[in-house]
Amino acid sequence: MTGRREMRRRLRLSTLILRINSIVTEDRPHVLIVEDEAPLVTMLRYNLESDGYRVSEAVDGEEALLLVAEDPPDLVLLDWMLPSLSGIEVCRRMRRSNPMRTVPIIMLTARGEESDRVRGLDAGADDYITKPFSPRELLARVRAVMRRAQPSENDLLIYADIEMDLARHKVQRSGVEVHLGPTEYRLLRHFLESPGRVFSREQLLDTVWGRDVYVEARTVDVHIRRLRKTLNDEGRADLIRTVRSAGYSIDLSAAN
Repeated sequence: MTGRREMRRRLRLSTLILRINSIVTEDRPHVLIVEDEAPLVTMLRYNLESDGYRVSEAVDGEEALLLVAEDPPDLVLLDWMLPSLSGIEVCRRMRRSNPMRTVPIIMLTARGEESDRVRGLDAGADDYITKPFSPRELLARVRAVMRRAQPSENDLLIYADIEMDLARHKVQRSGVEVHLGPTEYRLLRHFLESPGRVFSREQLLDTVWGRDVYVEARTVDVHIRRLRKTLNDEGRADLIRTVRSAGYSIDLSAAN
């Protein structure tokens, strides 16, 4: 009986360790290496894992596109010269897919000419590193690009299910990206900075359009309607409150 209890205890301990390791692994930033040179992949994996990253790898573009669909990474190291599908084309396709539009991509290549760097950046890459490179430089670039891609709390304005990323100049509602015109974006930002506060048309004109620009007060109403239409697409609740003879605000009570 003692032997059986000891076996069960060891089994429970092993299961617990596996669960803890799984949680720790999932919490680590995920880097996808897309590279067909095995020695380079081994070097990259070793240094990235030593620096605290979770690593997956693909040997060609087609495999990379399948992997990002199944398990989107936090950053991609993408070789330019890949078999069958070039790194440039892989980068373009990644940028056309929703999960990968904002994920940082660093191009790895032996092509160091300025025209090549421009092509890589224009295709959607965030950075470009020329082979051969040192592991220290690569890790420094990875950290720098990921810092830029992850806005601080000061770069985010959140109210109810609306989230505005000031660093990326993007707006989401219920996790879905919302496309606003420049004026509607400034209006929404002004509301989000002071939720619940009512602003008169004159106050909105001064803040959003500027004191030196002559615009009729009714212009505010036009842009408020556009903002509402975009935010309330697909039947979402209207959070823009109209206060008669006073102005407008963003307020959860408007949705009730």
